[in-house]
Amino acid sequence: MTEAFHVEELEEKVILVGVSFQEGDDTCDSLTELGELVQTAGAEVVGTAVQNRENIHPGTYVGTGKLQEIRQMITELHATGIVCDDELSPAQLRNMEEALECKVMDRTLIILDIFAARASTSEGKIQVELAQLRYRLSRLTGLGTSLSRLGGGIGTRGPGEKKLEMDRRLIKARLSQLKRELEEVRQHREITRGQRSRNRVRVAAIVGYTNAGKSTLLNRLTNADVLEEDKLFATLDPTTRNWKLDSGQEILLTDTVGFIRKLPHHLVEAFRSTLEEAKYADFIIHVVDASNPQREKQMHIVYETLQNLGITGKKVITLFNKQDKIMENEDLRDFQADRTLKISAVTGQGLEELKTVLEEMLREDKKFLEGVFSYDQGGQLPLVRKYGELIEEEYRDNGIYVRAFVPVEMYRNLEDKMIK
Repeated sequence: MTEAFHVEELEEKVILVGVSFQEGDDTCDSLTELGELVQTAGAEVVGTAVQNRENIHPGTYVGTGKLQEIRQMITELHATGIVCDDELSPAQLRNMEEALECKVMDRTLIILDIFAARASTSEGKIQVELAQLRYRLSRLTGLGTSLSRLGGGIGTRGPGEKKLEMDRRLIKARLSQLKRELEEVRQHREITRGQRSRNRVRVAAIVGYTNAGKSTLLNRLTNADVLEEDKLFATLDPTTRNWKLDSGQEILLTDTVGFIRKLPHHLVEAFRSTLEEAKYADFIIHVVDASNPQREKQMHIVYETLQNLGITGKKVITLFNKQDKIMENEDLRDFQADRTLKISAVTGQGLEELKTVLEEMLREDKKFLEGVFSYDQGGQLPLVRKYGELIEEEYRDNGIYVRAFVPVEMYRNLEDKMIK
């Protein structure tokens, strides 16, 4: 008789560690978010330690006294490691590991680990590995022999985790290869964007804080079948879908990776080609989780990230999502947006109004055309339908009477073909 064995994966138990610089800052909110990130990565939060300091300690992140307190917490709570709320330097990482004798991680490592687990397309995997290797390369000098410290769990997923003993030369060689592959992806994106531009197809980029409901919105509008989960970074790879409005006008909707406070610069650089979809979009659809008490801060982070990426001067529609979770009728405002709407991507509330707003904004880039095409020029009508908004057509004795909104660059050519 064969004996059956049940192997259960050990769940990591971690203590969150943060530094507060002044009373009333967002350290507590940031640690709450870090806890959600840790849970998303598959670990359990068993404790939190916050130290009030003027500056982060350059050698040990927190002071030596706090380190002793954390060491005692690790023993009492049976924790397997700690997660610091900021990116640690190699020296801080090494010193903390030596002092605490446990696994030490930082916010960047947790986010990279989640991204590694969520990447499904080849582009996503390239971008994640690129970010992981850049993160690891910056720590080679300080880690020394501790480079092989990770045996399993958080921080060991993804293609970048397979060769922890790679030296600087090998990492740089791999980085060069990944950059070449990513450059090919970027060139392909530029070709695609060029085709959209020639076809005069308008593009709206859906941006927002992670878990604001961007994927749910895209699914609701276009049946995109994108993964929806009530988790941070539930979807990673960008999705573009065509959305046909009631007037017959078409617009491309592109979902982008969610933003988050203290977004690691390694990720911003690696995902620049993806995030630049928003840079070349005609409109920005900013999705906000209206039920989140931190929504004002999250909105600020989204606009700050867009500005850092050079995405400015776009028409912005802000959607205060998750109205189905709000009990009271709150006064929700976004002074940086051109239009604001209250919606629920789950129930469909406000989505018809969103269609109307988008049609109005598309119309702003068009010019009103009215006149008669002779029957010989009847071939112009398909162009009007495809690139413009046909309001009325009437077949008369002398030709086809048309009232429509057409792109400004097409207006003169179409008007010249009308009967004078």
